[in-house]
Amino acid sequence: MTGSPASCPLWLQQRFEQSGGSVPFSQFMAWALHDPVYGAYGSGQLKIGKGGDFVTSATLGPDFSALMGCQLVQWLRTLALNHPTKTLSIVEVGPGEAVLSCDLIDHLVEQLPDLIHRLELVLVETNPGMEQRQRKRLEQHHNSRDSHQHFSYRWTSLSNLKTSPVIGVLIAHELLDAFPVERLELIDGQLRRQTVQLQQGSDGEKRLHWGTEPIPQELQERMDATLSATQIVLPPEDAEDGWATEWHDECANWFAEAFEALDAGHLLVIDYALEAHRYYSAPRGEGTLMAYRNQRASDNVLVDAGKQDLTAHLCLETMVHQATSNGWTLEGQCRQGEALLALGLAERFSSLQ
Repeated sequence: MTGSPASCPLWLQQRFEQSGGSVPFSQFMAWALHDPVYGAYGSGQLKIGKGGDFVTSATLGPDFSALMGCQLVQWLRTLALNHPTKTLSIVEVGPGEAVLSCDLIDHLVEQLPDLIHRLELVLVETNPGMEQRQRKRLEQHHNSRDSHQHFSYRWTSLSNLKTSPVIGVLIAHELLDAFPVERLELIDGQLRRQTVQLQQGSDGEKRLHWGTEPIPQELQERMDATLSATQIVLPPEDAEDGWATEWHDECANWFAEAFEALDAGHLLVIDYALEAHRYYSAPRGEGTLMAYRNQRASDNVLVDAGKQDLTAHLCLETMVHQATSNGWTLEGQCRQGEALLALGLAERFSSLQ
């Protein structure tokens, strides 16, 4: 990925100076998104929804949540039969604006009145700014509906859930695509890891520049193991120098943590993904990394650090391998439209007509 050098805000200059002036892109992305004071998510300044920086399916209306709720009802009824005395948890990791959480509560209150006393909503949010907004929305939602007085909810972390695992359904809705990614670039026939460097110009201003470094041995070993298991060729045979892509190295640890957080139940991942032959193809020479702000997409991901969303698509095969290697059993995968049709989208359209 190329582009003009970007101005570096003072808070980020301090991070770079403490790290020697150059860091992997994954570290830059982690700072830009999750710094608790200045990060786009960490500070809570990023807005999700029609009037925000970007939209998700859940923020476009209640239909998506209602259809997802149909699947949750099926799973929760089965879990209730298999665990007749246990609390059943709906765990949402990275709840965003908590729109999905509120809509799911409405659906479950309506569809599972006999189980409401056994259900709880568990929100896992690592960014304090986002958690504040979630608490406010859920409090308002709770106060506006008397029937929700028995539907409990709480915030916790995956680490805490690992020590006290729950029974239920864990939801990761448009979560993994915002995990910090490794950026890889083909140079002189060899893949290298892209870095972000802080450099001072002749005018005295400090700017962010792209750079590269050798792929660390531990990362290379993890990549080689996944590539061998999935039979993916990286880089693709026809790729030319300058070809770049992403590698989602953090997902494996997340799947391991999520597995330990559930004593029994299901994991539902909903995200942007491509098959490996499309993701790691020679024509896709810039990868999938994008920035979003005020409903506009940009490939200039270094500008306005901490003020825009950064996201990269997932590779289906590597994601499935990371999940199954950490204890999960694949029940199935499909495109979102196919899933929604199977859950009754066509019937909802027909009822509108």
